[in-house]
Amino acid sequence: MRTAHPGTTAEAEADFHRAITIARQQDAKLWELRAAASLARLWRDQKRPDEARGLLAPVYGWFTEGFETSDLQEATALLDELGA
Repeated sequence: MRTAHPGTTAEAEADFHRAITIARQQDAKLWELRAAASLARLWRDQKRPDEARGLLAPVYGWFTEGFETSDLQEATALLDELGA
């Protein structure tokens, strides 16, 4: 794992939060999943697995189909890694 510059990490986190907010406003579940997974990976790397799981699990839970897609497969793998 490469160590990120602290300002860059904070900016990335803020950008992911903005992306999640916009996706929710547009009811764009796939985009919300992508942004939530990105933020969850960042938090995993920061040793914040509970927060990562708490963010990603509810978004993932909305899906009832499409589990063969790469987005949902990656989310499944990340949740497994986080112990969900």
